[in-house]
Amino acid sequence: MRKVGEALKVGAVAERLGVSASMVRSWEKLGLASPARSQSKYRLYTNDDLRVLRRAIYLRRVQGLNAPAILNQLKQEGLLNHRAAGPAEEQSSIGPRFRKLRLQRGESLATVANTVGVSIGFLSNLERSQSGASISIMRKLAQYYGLNILDLFNPIDGTGPLVRPQDRKSLEGGPGVQMELLASGKITMEPHLFRLAPGAGSGESYSHEGEEFLYLVRGRLDIELAGEQFQLRAGDSFYFSSKTQHRWSNPGKTETLILWINTPPTF
Repeated sequence: MRKVGEALKVGAVAERLGVSASMVRSWEKLGLASPARSQSKYRLYTNDDLRVLRRAIYLRRVQGLNAPAILNQLKQEGLLNHRAAGPAEEQSSIGPRFRKLRLQRGESLATVANTVGVSIGFLSNLERSQSGASISIMRKLAQYYGLNILDLFNPIDGTGPLVRPQDRKSLEGGPGVQMELLASGKITMEPHLFRLAPGAGSGESYSHEGEEFLYLVRGRLDIELAGEQFQLRAGDSFYFSSKTQHRWSNPGKTETLILWINTPPTF
């Protein structure tokens, strides 16, 4: 039984780790922490939770590992104590899914890698869930296999117009980029919540069919659109043609939260 006096609330944990409280909660959803609850339902983190979270942050920032690879590494180091993995297990299926599609076509790693413009080693690591793919690379691979980005999400349980926060499906779009799907079924718009860690972004520029609208809920966002630079702050909105080459990143020191809508659902 944990002693409440030895535990920290989420704000104190975030301050010690140098991240936002929302980032700590997202790590918890991945199964990297299992805080107790006070009688008032506050999360209470122990030193063991801090140690695991500090190691996870190092693996992401310094070694560039994605969520499935971090979970695997922490399990190998004996730090997770067989905790449930949660949403990261959904994300870990992306690489094997691309591998299955490649093998079904009877194509080699070299063929796909050369066409998409990545190294053979990178593609191999992605297929084995040892690395993540940026948004730009993910879109290239989806387009190569005739997929929609929505096809990469596991289906939302149930049907209907309402999606509860706990029922959202998430997808990792490279280190520090998390997309949460806000609608399900046969939709003509692709609505997400994007969460960007400090310094995270899309990678190289990319373009595709359609139009995009975004509303910056929290934080900062830099967008490059056909070579022109835009700096967005909380409360700003932005609309543009997806055919225009674009890239984006979080230049701030805290997490950026964006309501991002594509139409039609994109390749």
